[in-house]
Amino acid sequence: MKISGFSFIRNGIKFRYPFIQSIQSILPICDEFIIAVGNSDDGTREAIETIASPKIKIIDTIWDDSIRDGGKILAQQTDIAFNEISGDWGFYLQGDEVVHENDLQKIKDGAIKYLNDKKIDGLLFSWLHFFGNYNYVAKQKSRGIYPYEVRMIKNNKLIKSFRDAQGFRKYSLEQKLQQIKNPELLTVKKIDATIFHYGKVRGPVQELERAKSFHSLWHNDAWVKKNLEKQTEFDYSCKFPLVKFNGSHPSVMAERIKNENWNFIPENKNIQIPIKYKLLNSIESLTGIRPYEFKNYKLK
Repeated sequence: MKISGFSFIRNGIKFRYPFIQSIQSILPICDEFIIAVGNSDDGTREAIETIASPKIKIIDTIWDDSIRDGGKILAQQTDIAFNEISGDWGFYLQGDEVVHENDLQKIKDGAIKYLNDKKIDGLLFSWLHFFGNYNYVAKQKSRGIYPYEVRMIKNNKLIKSFRDAQGFRKYSLEQKLQQIKNPELLTVKKIDATIFHYGKVRGPVQELERAKSFHSLWHNDAWVKKNLEKQTEFDYSCKFPLVKFNGSHPSVMAERIKNENWNFIPENKNIQIPIKYKLLNSIESLTGIRPYEFKNYKLK
């Protein structure tokens, strides 16, 4: 069995993505790692080269900055990398997603277990969403975050990245040829492994800069100017409860956390949970049922 890691990145240093740590976290179980590196001006490509692993293959790409609808450029770049993998499985991580070393064998075991099951398209992971700094996470299974997502997929070229590259869809050959817009959800198995998502931990100034770049992939310049230009710091308000993280981080993150963890303390006034979220959270807490949830997959 062969596992191929794959990802994309552009200006990862400028916008403070832990993309080096992301690659390093799964490299031990990957036979190759394909990464599409967009036209960057901050040394991102050179930083990847310093990992100095023969497993890593860089694909140089030029982002079409005119694509500013729903984050489609992210799916395009994901597909560029996925199309180049040669393994039985593709292990996908985005630039702010890291895997704990304690989960690597579990992931490999899951890949072996379901390798020859033709009914299974991918593997489903649990998520930890860090918010503010490295000390706080969104309370798991709260509304306003996704608790699970697919990050390993079979090397089936009829599978494509979907919308803004959060998940995947599978096309029949006819659908692919006709460019039908309603592809099939992947059928997946959940495994006992977690993605550490360091999405909003940069600090108020650097997080704002990243937000401006990020939202430019969804909106035009007028929207970005109207909604973000007057801000001097990122607004760390959220719609989900935060809890203290008492576990261990992936070892590849140790130096980064030591050097960059800012003094974030969540305040109740900044946590504005919508009434509908409170109601749904209560239902799930009492019954274990999660109604009205959007899923990018079919769990088998």
